[in-house]
Amino acid sequence: NTQLQRARELRTRMTPPEILLWRHLRSRRLFGLKFKRQVPLGPYIADFICEEAGLVVEIDGDTHAVQIAYDRHRDRFMNRAGYRVLRFGNRDVMGNLEGVLYRIAEACGR
Repeated sequence: NTQLQRARELRTRMTPPEILLWRHLRSRRLFGLKFKRQVPLGPYIADFICEEAGLVVEIDGDTHAVQIAYDRHRDRFMNRAGYRVLRFGNRDVMGNLEGVLYRIAEACGR
């Protein structure tokens, strides 16, 4: 499955903001919530997903400013699949990690 191979590849090439956030989400570190990283979801790969809370967390780099229509389409797909999508920019994660974690926890009802 090429989608699964791509997800595995992305796990080995995470960006610094993804690595930083993953340190705080992995191993149920955020209020006992189980997060997975780089998970295939239909034709897309979600950066982080918490299935029990129905939440997808996307970390957007600078290129996302020019692919707004693509991101909207992707978000609609994930919404139809039963997931709420939270998006954070690289700068948000690197400059306000505590605020990002707070918003994620809040979205999960914690």
